Amino acid sequence: MAAPTIKFLNLTLLIFHILLLSHGTSGDDIVSSTLDSGNSITDGEKLVSAGASFTLGFFSPAGVPQTKRYLGIWFTASGTDAVCWVANRDTPLNNTSGVLVMSAGGSLRLLDGSGQTAWSSSNTTEASSASWVLELLDSGNLVVREKIKSSGGRTLWQSFDHPSNTMLAGMKFGRNLKTGAEWSLTSWRAKNDPATGDYRRVMDTKGLPDIVTWHGDAKKYRAGPWNGRWFSGVPDMASDFKLFSVQMVDGPDEVTYVLNATSSAFSTRIMLDEAGVVQVLVRYATSRVWKPYPWLPRDVCDEYASCGAFGLCSVAASSSTPSCSCVEGFNPVNPSQWSGPSGGCRRDVQLKCGNATETTDRFMVVRGVKLPDTDNATVDRNATVEQCRQRCLANCSCVAYAPADIRGDGGGSGCVMWKDNIVDVRYVENGQDLYAKLAKSDSDTRKWTTVAKIMLPVLASVLVLTTAGVFLVWVCRLRGKRRSKDILTKAILGYSRAPDGLGDDNIELPFVSFGDVAAATNNFSEDNMLGQGGFGKVYKGTLGQSIEVAIKRLGQGSGQGVEEFRNEVMLIAKLQHRNLVRLLGCCIHGEEKLLIYEYLPNKSLDFFIFDAGCKYLLDWPTRFKIIKGISRGLLYLHQDSRLTIVHRDLKPSNILLDANMSPKISDFGMARIFGGNQQEATTNRVVGTYGYMPPEYAMDGAFSVKSDTYSLGVIVLEVISGLKITLSHCKGFPNLLAYAWSLWIDGKAMDLVDSSLATSCSPTEALRCIQIGLLCVQDNPNYRPLMSSVVTMLENESTPLSVPKQPVYFSYMGNQGTIGENTSSSSNGLTVTTLLEGR
Repeated sequence: MAAPTIKFLNLTLLIFHILLLSHGTSGDDIVSSTLDSGNSITDGEKLVSAGASFTLGFFSPAGVPQTKRYLGIWFTASGTDAVCWVANRDTPLNNTSGVLVMSAGGSLRLLDGSGQTAWSSSNTTEASSASWVLELLDSGNLVVREKIKSSGGRTLWQSFDHPSNTMLAGMKFGRNLKTGAEWSLTSWRAKNDPATGDYRRVMDTKGLPDIVTWHGDAKKYRAGPWNGRWFSGVPDMASDFKLFSVQMVDGPDEVTYVLNATSSAFSTRIMLDEAGVVQVLVRYATSRVWKPYPWLPRDVCDEYASCGAFGLCSVAASSSTPSCSCVEGFNPVNPSQWSGPSGGCRRDVQLKCGNATETTDRFMVVRGVKLPDTDNATVDRNATVEQCRQRCLANCSCVAYAPADIRGDGGGSGCVMWKDNIVDVRYVENGQDLYAKLAKSDSDTRKWTTVAKIMLPVLASVLVLTTAGVFLVWVCRLRGKRRSKDILTKAILGYSRAPDGLGDDNIELPFVSFGDVAAATNNFSEDNMLGQGGFGKVYKGTLGQSIEVAIKRLGQGSGQGVEEFRNEVMLIAKLQHRNLVRLLGCCIHGEEKLLIYEYLPNKSLDFFIFDAGCKYLLDWPTRFKIIKGISRGLLYLHQDSRLTIVHRDLKPSNILLDANMSPKISDFGMARIFGGNQQEATTNRVVGTYGYMPPEYAMDGAFSVKSDTYSLGVIVLEVISGLKITLSHCKGFPNLLAYAWSLWIDGKAMDLVDSSLATSCSPTEALRCIQIGLLCVQDNPNYRPLMSSVVTMLENESTPLSVPKQPVYFSYMGNQGTIGENTSSSSNGLTVTTLLEGR
């Protein structure tokens, strides 16, 4: 058919549909899932896919007048609140007289009320030799295909080749290296404005494939280079993306990936929003509501080049600002600007460039990171990792290298070499190892630093023994001051009326004057503050000439009152064990209540295991030692001391670490003493921290020594995995217990082990600890082992282990944290759910 004839036919169809509308045609007509060539759809008519999953039609965004109309595709169940493709996003129609026309040759045109083309499909060549049909598929893809379906049938055009801001299952994302075709996402200008926005998400193919979000001409976020298994900055793709299976093509002709749906029980989409945030949205078949899972950026460290060249970015869970550090062997260019984006880092010692046999340069491994931007890198997929190392040594401009592909065993394969600098590196869980080049003289200096780290604790121990005598002299001087305070102190502590067997006057605990405490802490200077919690603040101080102490100042509005203060003084003063923190003294001054502890330089356990940068300082032998030390401390509390004590608030923040990284249990404010043959008690005052409470205590207020066993089990799993129990979304599971149980019953328990332990972990010990942890968190306290059995199981590999029963797990609602209110156990904001089967 000649072109003038086609134009005449299309104009005739347009006039025909306008006349139909003027005579009252229904404004919500469903045509079908297909449209034959020569036909059209007017505003008010729709195409609905065969399974009714998707709808094509005209719409106006929420809050926008009907005079601004778009042709789009949306999820039928959600209506136009879930639009996933827009044809005329930059050329809206100004009334409801729009019409979509399909020519005999398979071309699509969107016409306004005056017959002007507002949008057309990209196939410019008419294919009149075949019969074509427009069809909306149940995948959300709008296709122009040959009318007779066959295995060799052609697709002339499809909307999946022209994405807007949304990626659907089955849609390609990436580049065709032969033709230059690109499948990418572009944000909307605003939530109610589909026009092309400021953010683009594209596949970068300059080095290794990398997904990059651009804001105008500036890089905003990177997913990290593809390493054969995942994009290195988002290793959780392998677990969080249970919704999809990833099909990656990384070849000479095409670099693309496709996310294929794994279940029909829910609908999914990935959207680049108007702020540049990539979200995974999920809707179950029975719901209209979409639940968002923000994917990238996860935090401020995903901001491109947050810490500059040779900078390493990490961020604590409670922080909103990046924490920058330098690759070892480098120092900040501008230390005063180091709290955020900066000029990066520079070398301490310049490289001694030479050939591979004569060079004096060496490499330092940076573990667990998103690999740097590979735009300035060279890639050789056929080289071995050792060849990569030698090439980098011989190349004067090479500053770092890494394997290009981490699949298989033996450290991976292929070679990526960075020249001049590395940028946009951050710590990530299950991250990769990067090998940074250092001068040999700098490496030697660091060896001496390592020796110093070993020797310093030894020297510190000698110093402690030396100052012990000084401390005893100081104690004797304080005894005179103590007598004048006996009446007030005993009234507060209640010695003579204590009902628990502690009511005696034999506690040899120094009572320090408030003036001495104020002087020791520089009048409670912020510079001396070590931390704070619901109880108040903790300060570092120096009593006498050289006795370093930690001073807990209970706030007047804190959860710890007289009873908890008395608990601390009465209990810790009588408990002596190397895995319990030592209480050195206390102070009572008006409303002020202060506790003076031994100072432990390495803070608390949570500081290390939950921090992306610090977790690498705890290798497996150290973590295993910590697990055994906590267990011995609990055994002493439960059985080996002359009292039976239940801690009731055992958690990583209450496990302090000394100079040798040995654990010491602290904070006995919530502890309770069992007398005689007492095995269990109940309370209406449920205290402790969500996640570490056993079910019987959280729900019914019942506690026993098995309550601490449960808390220990949670801590063991946290120490092994580096994951928090209270994470609301832990590797695709409700929390850590559900995740650990699923891996264990699937025979994949080693997947729970923190990636930072890859080179130091003993699989036998790790698997044994995981099983012991699961035995400790069984919901029935009668099934949990006593601490004597736990210690035996940890210290004797020949001791057989029983098979754990499936634990319950908690879903946390509202604020998560420590509670100490007079609260009925039925209103703790917890729901208990059982995981029915492993995944």
